[in-house]
Amino acid sequence: MRYDVIAVGGATEDLAFYVHDYVLINNQRDVLNQKLLAFDYGAKIPVNKTFISFGGGAANAAVTLASLGLKVALMSMVGDDGRGRRIIHNLEQRRVKTGLVQTKRRGISSISFIIIGAGNEHVSFSDRAVADDFKIKPHHLRALKHADWIYLSSLSGQWRDNLQKLFALPKAKIFWNPGSRQLAAGHTALKSFLRKTEVLSINKDEALHLLTSHSSHHKKPKAWLNEVKNLLKTINAWGPKIVLITEGARGISAYDGRKFYHQLAIKAKTKADTTGVGDAFASAFLAGLKMYHGDIERSLKLGAYNAAAKITEQGAQNGILDRIDAKRLKI
Repeated sequence: MRYDVIAVGGATEDLAFYVHDYVLINNQRDVLNQKLLAFDYGAKIPVNKTFISFGGGAANAAVTLASLGLKVALMSMVGDDGRGRRIIHNLEQRRVKTGLVQTKRRGISSISFIIIGAGNEHVSFSDRAVADDFKIKPHHLRALKHADWIYLSSLSGQWRDNLQKLFALPKAKIFWNPGSRQLAAGHTALKSFLRKTEVLSINKDEALHLLTSHSSHHKKPKAWLNEVKNLLKTINAWGPKIVLITEGARGISAYDGRKFYHQLAIKAKTKADTTGVGDAFASAFLAGLKMYHGDIERSLKLGAYNAAAKITEQGAQNGILDRIDAKRLKI
């Protein structure tokens, strides 16, 4: 079966705790950790409300891509527990094909615990569980060869082996939104993959982590590092044809080796939850490349509108645009 996109990576059930009793710290001492969400040590923190939904970078992307009318499959792993069954049911309800999702016998499915502050700042704690056992097998590779795009998100476990298999695929067009484990490995571990990446999508903090892992850049002045054009141009030179860097309320910047682009953030009607907003942007940008025949400016705008729509509802996969919404925008 041929797909427009196969999303590869995590699928989780998310448990969100909304809290107000915390301190948001602007940390000027560390360019890699500029904002910190802090709690009083030893305190019992009251919870204002809780919310259970679904998440995972690849699953979030797959849901957006399917909502925008693309033929999408998810390649992931769940356990044969109740959580895994709920994750699969949610995906199928949202028109994401699940035939490539592996189910591990007696496995425990992935879960994320998310703390959301009064201003919708959030910190996520992830238990990868069976995701650490995810392996790309020969039948997965056969399916991937027939996909127009591969959307690659955070991987755990034997992620190096899985990346080697993915990036060895001939003619693969890979949209890569790397996770914390990949970025922590640094430029040396990732350079061969970056050379074969079609689109790289990261936030500014992640871009800083990646850039400063290179021996030529880890001592660059803070002012140079905080200039997003420097980050875009340097990372683009490492191989990705298009580099996207998101900056929250400041919007999104992109560079394709010839031209810099910037898309202002679209103001959301209401602000309920920022969880998954990066996935909402990135996956809608990829959908835009398909829908608008590679037009970066229009794709950035679609991504920004989808991110704004997602923020209006709780949960990483709620509030997103569908194909009718996208047509009404007249981008």
